[in-house]
Amino acid sequence: MTLMASPFTLPCGVKIANRLAKAAMTEGLAEPGGLAGARITRAYSIWAAGGAGLQITGNIMIDRRYRERPANIVVEGEQSAEARAGLAAFAQAAKSGGGVAIAQISHAGRQSPKIIAPEPVGPSAVGVQLPGGVFAAPRALTDIEIEDIIARFAHTARCVTDAGFDGVQVHAAHGYLISEFLNPRVNLREDRWGGPLENRARLLIETVRAVRQSVGPDKAVSVKLNSSDFQKGGFSFEDCLEVVALLDQEGVDLIEVSGGNYEQPSMMGLKGLEPVFEDNARDSTRAREAYFMTYAREVIAAAKTPVMVTGGFRTAKAMTEALEDGVAVIGLGRPLCVDPDSPARLLRGEWDWLPAWESRMKVHPVFTAAFPDTVRRAVEGLALMAFFYRNILRLGDGKAAKRSMSLMAALIAHQITERADAKKM
Repeated sequence: MTLMASPFTLPCGVKIANRLAKAAMTEGLAEPGGLAGARITRAYSIWAAGGAGLQITGNIMIDRRYRERPANIVVEGEQSAEARAGLAAFAQAAKSGGGVAIAQISHAGRQSPKIIAPEPVGPSAVGVQLPGGVFAAPRALTDIEIEDIIARFAHTARCVTDAGFDGVQVHAAHGYLISEFLNPRVNLREDRWGGPLENRARLLIETVRAVRQSVGPDKAVSVKLNSSDFQKGGFSFEDCLEVVALLDQEGVDLIEVSGGNYEQPSMMGLKGLEPVFEDNARDSTRAREAYFMTYAREVIAAAKTPVMVTGGFRTAKAMTEALEDGVAVIGLGRPLCVDPDSPARLLRGEWDWLPAWESRMKVHPVFTAAFPDTVRRAVEGLALMAFFYRNILRLGDGKAAKRSMSLMAALIAHQITERADAKKM
């Protein structure tokens, strides 16, 4: 048995059959009202059959007012019979291949687009510094609202585990709300939720405690955490290690190491925006593939909690080396949008590498020639993301993935879909 194929048991007792996970990716497959229906169920049936021992859903929002995109699944308040049935079918589909299914629960905070949130919320009234007017100026949350958010996380966690999910992942990365509280560039509060790291981490820690109390000891509680925001004056790697130490005391079952936010999107692997790695012979492959392994090794050395790493893995060699260095689970994202059976092929030894679609798909220079370099790279990155978004929608509609398409056409189609979803959701 290869190391990738070996099982792993989380501290709560949940057993993962192998070390590969379908990482969380935003799906945009909700039915009107934010309900789970046939499209999300169909996509996860396909991914579940693909061989990964762990399926982690994309953002399931705890508050429909502050979604990450219009067609997110939303779980809030009293659940109707239709909503409960949809969630149960969703969970069953994600587990239909024999793997474990964890629901990622999230609040988008100031990164909720203007087409959803005319006035998003955050720890402070600090807007997202991006051109284009996608995000409106946020307002600062009140103390009472913060307490309500903690209760919402706990409620959503209980609903999804009651529906059949094996646990939840609290999204505290990528510039969403909990990550915003951790970030001193965004969190300018002077009360118990701001200032020193202990206060900035309070929302995360109290959310984890409330979620654990809600789901009980036998369900998995995971946290997705930035290794760094990769911004001067933002959440640093030193901050990350301190937060990991706090999470070690809370009975967390799995910490996923990631990084970046919309202003510095390292988690998207946009060319020229990846973190800089130390260079030595052992790290050469990782530096090209696994964006966050340099940070993950230090987290593993310091943490009692098992660690998952997602971001850029493409070869069995790099995955195996990461597991040998103590990573518990390897997360795979983009490859599964085009080749959903990738994990099974790796585990059977049929493939020793995954097609790097992000290096094969290019925006024709005619579309970006007039742009400054930073704008050009942003457009190229967004268009490439749209390629993967469109393929996720194809899986949800029961269609085969497309291995090539015009990236600019994909970007335009994505924008049209988002606006249409905003009107009907």
